[in-house]
Amino acid sequence: MSGKEKTAETSYTFKAEIKQLLQILVHSLYKEHDIFLRELVSNASDALTRLQFEMLTNRNVVDAEAELAIRIEIPEVEEGAPKKLIIKDSGIGLTKDELIQNLGTIAQSGARQFLEKLEDGSEITPEDVIGQFGVGFYSVFMVAKEVEVVSRSHKPRAKAAKWISDGGESFRVESADKSDRGTEIHITLRKDAEEFANDWKIKQIVKKHSDFVRFPVYVGEDQANQQEPLWRKRPSNIEAVDYNNFYRQMTMEFEEPITHIHFSSDAPVNVRTLLFVPAKREPGILASRKDPGVMLYSHNVLIQEYCTDLLPDWLGFIDGVVDSEDLPLNVSRETVQNNVLMRQLGKMIKGRVLRELKKLAKNDQEKYETFWGEFGRVLKEGVAIDPAAKDDVMPFFRYKSSTSDDALVSLDEYIERMGDEQEEIYYVLGDDDQSVANSPHLDPFKARDIEVLYWTDPLDAFIAPGMQEYQEKKFKNIDDASLELPELEETEDEQEPAIEDPAFNAFVGQCVTTLGEKVTEVRESKVLKDSPVRLVSPEGAENREMDRIQRMLNKDYEVPKRIMEINRNHALVVNLANLVSNNPDSELIDLGIEQLYDSALVQEGLHPNPASMLPRIQKLLEMATSG
Repeated sequence: MSGKEKTAETSYTFKAEIKQLLQILVHSLYKEHDIFLRELVSNASDALTRLQFEMLTNRNVVDAEAELAIRIEIPEVEEGAPKKLIIKDSGIGLTKDELIQNLGTIAQSGARQFLEKLEDGSEITPEDVIGQFGVGFYSVFMVAKEVEVVSRSHKPRAKAAKWISDGGESFRVESADKSDRGTEIHITLRKDAEEFANDWKIKQIVKKHSDFVRFPVYVGEDQANQQEPLWRKRPSNIEAVDYNNFYRQMTMEFEEPITHIHFSSDAPVNVRTLLFVPAKREPGILASRKDPGVMLYSHNVLIQEYCTDLLPDWLGFIDGVVDSEDLPLNVSRETVQNNVLMRQLGKMIKGRVLRELKKLAKNDQEKYETFWGEFGRVLKEGVAIDPAAKDDVMPFFRYKSSTSDDALVSLDEYIERMGDEQEEIYYVLGDDDQSVANSPHLDPFKARDIEVLYWTDPLDAFIAPGMQEYQEKKFKNIDDASLELPELEETEDEQEPAIEDPAFNAFVGQCVTTLGEKVTEVRESKVLKDSPVRLVSPEGAENREMDRIQRMLNKDYEVPKRIMEINRNHALVVNLANLVSNNPDSELIDLGIEQLYDSALVQEGLHPNPASMLPRIQKLLEMATSG
């Protein structure tokens, strides 16, 4: 956070970086200056929500019976005098110290990002200025010649205070005369912003940006916003833009959600629900809702701002509102957690969310792929943390595969495409799509036109031991030494072995000598076609998928011992075997065998330090180019 230097008893100086940012806002060239009102109304709504939440457990506040509302007034001024605008709320209010802390500083990181973007010559939109870079309240200086913030805290003993600034180098804080609770923002408008001293204009802005703020917004004597909670309306009466506006006001996120889930029910539980799937897993740096959990209401009153007891952790990214008149108003969090009704609500809401996500996957593949790219890891984490969630979560998994041409494949689609004789779901582990696409383990599957799923997320290896089966089809890692595949039909031009048995056996023996304890066995492969060697797991090897995780964590990692299978018809193997027979002292033999082994480790994602191969590769290149 930025700081301030105290220059007098009630006068403070902004730091240079903040001065620069304020100057940009004061002299802003942006056309959409009406955004300032949206920000101030949003801040007022937050203050009212905080008070409402406070009063659930504490009624000892100033003006406990005062209406929770936002009021916008346009006072009359003498002819020729600057026009003014006042925004009031009856919210939680601020003490003198809170005014200094909250209005005397700006998020320095946000200010710096904004200034850097300007220096780069990047295009800046009003949303960049206000939302993405967090100047929030300070957007008022796009229209204000001077701003006075007068506030009295909800705390009975707190005294009113006033914050004053013209957007220049300093601000003042002093005592004030205010008997009622809440905050008033008195804006002296600049000459070029006097259009905002107009009831009709203000109502239009409120309608555009703040129509679904959950407290009444009065302009003069008239209420300018609908206020009726969007979640209590019929979906058929709501436009897509209304959902997006509500989501923006609720979260201060400026990217539209991937989808929304709006439903109501009176049995077995009374509930009105409006939920959103955000566009991003991580909230924006200045989003108003940072923590997981939905807002829990009863009779339109917020009783829990972040309720995490309705949805499992792997759906913690869901945001929105759940409102049930069956819930009592004044309940503790412990009561909510142990409430039988809450369990019924949770079951109903989880079921509806899963149903809507399935519908999204079926009807809008592009949007679902966006969802999977952002939240797929959250769902996988759900399987790791809560094994009982497998049946709920696994239908949403998506993978690339050996036959999908970069398209994502569901487990259900994979099973639908399985041949009659296939009983298992095959997968290959690796570091990325390119490495697994060239995996030697795929050779026999390509030859038999059997689809293999690409598991390239580190979490895939982590959860693989617990996946076991789906729709009564077991998962099978294709590096398994005991793999049994359908026999291929014999062809008339069946290839004769390129190496006679004595020469091949000698080469196998040399591999055993060169690699020593790095491998448990060296043998001929019955399945390799395009690759010279592959490493397979010995039969009965447990938790071999975790080898990849241990390598990434670099925690007591030892290269696992594998069986090395050799393709006796591959040109590299043929050449090395001939060297063993005809020139057994050639330096190329051991170098080539070691490189074949290390290359196979890299393809498996098991090599602890691929860079260590470079001297050997360089030596091999020197020998190859020397003739």
